[in-house]
Amino acid sequence: MTSASIALSLSEGASKIDRISEDAIRRLVDGFYAKIRADEELAPIFANAISDDQWEPHLAKMRDFWSSVMLTSGRYKGNPVAVHTAVAGLEPHLFNRWLEIFGETCGELFEPDIADVFRAKAVRIADSLKLALYYRPTRKTVIPGERTP
Repeated sequence: MTSASIALSLSEGASKIDRISEDAIRRLVDGFYAKIRADEELAPIFANAISDDQWEPHLAKMRDFWSSVMLTSGRYKGNPVAVHTAVAGLEPHLFNRWLEIFGETCGELFEPDIADVFRAKAVRIADSLKLALYYRPTRKTVIPGERTP
């Protein structure tokens, strides 16, 4: 299935998903990553990190990840920080584009309350990854109004 056909199938007027299930997660992951692979900003980053023959294992791992996050299945076994540390060209601003596409895909697939739950988890995950990957305090932070010694 091409990214265009996945996008079309997401928006063909089918009723929206009203509960979180393994099938719902599969549809989200597959539709989302089809969009990622076609995105002008993110496609090159992913193409450099994941070869064509490794996409299906990546999708399976992402299905496991989201199943663990949303259904507490415990299927995901991995270290997202270590994996993302090795991704060449990954910059903090790209997380916003990732979240935009993820949120859009959630809105296409799910009833609003379910979409919002996925979006909220994704924001927390992105924030955690950004902190782990990029936060490097180089000096003491002075809080306005506090006395300094």
